[in-house]
Order: sequence, then C-alpha cells, then structure tokens
Amino acid sequence: MEIIIEAGRAEKNYWKDLWRYRELFYILAWRDIKVRYKQTVIGAAWSIIRPLLTMIIFTIVFNKVAKLPSEGNVPYAILVYAAMLPWQFFSNALSESSGSLVGNANLITKVYFPRLIIPASSVIVSLIDFAISFIILIGLCVWYQYIPSWHIVFLPLFIVLVFLVAFGLGLLLTALNVKYRDFRYIIPFIIQFGLYISPVGFSSTIVPEKYQWFYSLNPMVGVIDGFRWCLLDNGAAVNVYSLLASICITLFVTILGVQYFRKMEKSFADSI
Repeated sequence: MEIIIEAGRAEKNYWKDLWRYRELFYILAWRDIKVRYKQTVIGAAWSIIRPLLTMIIFTIVFNKVAKLPSEGNVPYAILVYAAMLPWQFFSNALSESSGSLVGNANLITKVYFPRLIIPASSVIVSLIDFAISFIILIGLCVWYQYIPSWHIVFLPLFIVLVFLVAFGLGLLLTALNVKYRDFRYIIPFIIQFGLYISPVGFSSTIVPEKYQWFYSLNPMVGVIDGFRWCLLDNGAAVNVYSLLASICITLFVTILGVQYFRKMEKSFADSI
C-alpha cells in the first residue's frame, strides 16, 4: 500500500471530503436528535408545545391586550404561528450550531474530518423540529376552518432562506465561540433580542413606512413576511424591497460565515 503525503491535499479536497464523510453527517444528526429528547417525558412533543405556548402568549399580549390588528380576515393565532415557524427554526438552529464545536471537542481533537459537518448537522436537526411544528399549523387551519393561500407552493424557497441565514450566522458564531468563550453568554441575548425586533407577534405593516427600509435590514423580516405571504390568504403582496434585502443580507452572512469558519478551522483543535 502506497501512502502519498502532499502539502495542501486536504485543503484542495475539502469540499469532496464533505461528500465522502456524509455518513458522519447522518450519524451526528441522528445522535443530536436522540440526545435532545432522551429522558424527556413527552419526547418530540416539545417541538409542538414550545411554539404553541409562545403563540398563545403572543396572541393574548399583542391582540387581546395591545389590540394590534391582524392582516385581512386572518385569525390572529394563525398570523402569529405562521411567523413562529421560521423564527423557531432560526433560533433553534442558531442556538444549536453556535455551540456545536465546543460540544464536540473530543471528536475534533482526535480525528480529521471537515468540521463544517458539525454545525450543518445541528441545523438539519432544527429542520426536523420545524417539520414537526408544522403539524400545529395544520391543526389551527382546521380549527379556524381556514384555507391557506395557493402561494404555499413557494414556501420551500423561504425555508431555504431561513436555513442559509441560520447556517451562515451559526458558522460565524460557532467559530467565534471556540476562540472567545464569552459568546456563549451573548448568543441567548441575540436570540431573545431578535425575537422582539422581528415581526413574530405582530404584522410588519404596523411599522411606519419611513422606517420600513431600516427595519428590513433584519433578514428575518423578509423571511417572516414571506412565510405569511405563502400561508395566509390576506390579499397582501409580498414586500419586494424587504425580500430583496433579506436575500442579499442572507447571502452575505452565509458567505462571510463560511469564509471565516474555513479561516479559523485549522486552529480549532488547538483552541478548543
């Protein structure tokens, strides 16, 4: 057997290695799924209970107490839950992926594989949670006798946008978390703050028009509005400016996250 050691070979074949190590990707994703619900009383039902309780609280606070309007004839609970789906996916994916490298320190220091697999598998687990949570939306539509818009055929495009923004930001934060452990305290604050500045409990139409351009700099605004456009038959058109801003910022964050992650990857084993 002939062994060839060539400088830069691992770097040159990095993206091919992602495919070669795809079984590890499946193993890590399945392990994370089992660990998340291991020794829990109701298991995967937590993926339904968390967004459901949040939806109920937001409906009471924003609709019943603050008297904020819905969009068209859409029940307020469905308005909120249509936004909870992408936000829950984003927040779960960001939370899990940002700490994924530190949580797999033993694996990183022992064997070579593309480290990108670890945060990517965390995001996929959150995608499974998203699919489970979608069941509640179906139940709400049946309860309120509400038929979603035909725009639902475009929903996969917005799911891809959520995936990319969570993945890109997750790569950036998990790389920073390896070098600067303070980020494990900052990340929950970012997620909590993002919830209140995103149109989850309310419609983005209540934001004054003169501030809409600034508000659209939050990439989740265009994504959430897009989800509502896909799911709600309210006659409103998608905000093109907000959508384009989300796409541009998402692509920028994804490219930045991948580049910074690859730049820092060689030092992960030493820093972790």
